Amino acid sequence: MTRTEADFLDRAFGALADPTRRAILARLAQGEAGVTELAEPFQMSLPAVSKHLKVLEGAGLITKSREAQWRYCRLDPEPLKKVADWIGEYKRFWEESYERLDEYLEDLKSRSRQEGVEE
Repeated sequence: MTRTEADFLDRAFGALADPTRRAILARLAQGEAGVTELAEPFQMSLPAVSKHLKVLEGAGLITKSREAQWRYCRLDPEPLKKVADWIGEYKRFWEESYERLDEYLEDLKSRSRQEGVEE
């Protein structure tokens, strides 16, 4: 893994670690939204929500645009795919480990049956 990839993952996981930011991403998965609209479900000030948005933008998970005095945010799904791909490597590891465990347990059961020991 390159330093750039590691830096990206650090920023992405840091952004995803906060439940407010995950909720914002979930909302943006439904479509573009303004900052005020994103702030509505939370009991926090607009500047506090803006700080969360800045973290998400810094991680590359969202993009912001401006139309007159309105600021809109949009989910950028490509970085989330990179995170999912990275996690997917570990998912394969665990699936293979569970398969080996299943084979081992089946082997133990088979030996127990051959020795006349009940399961």
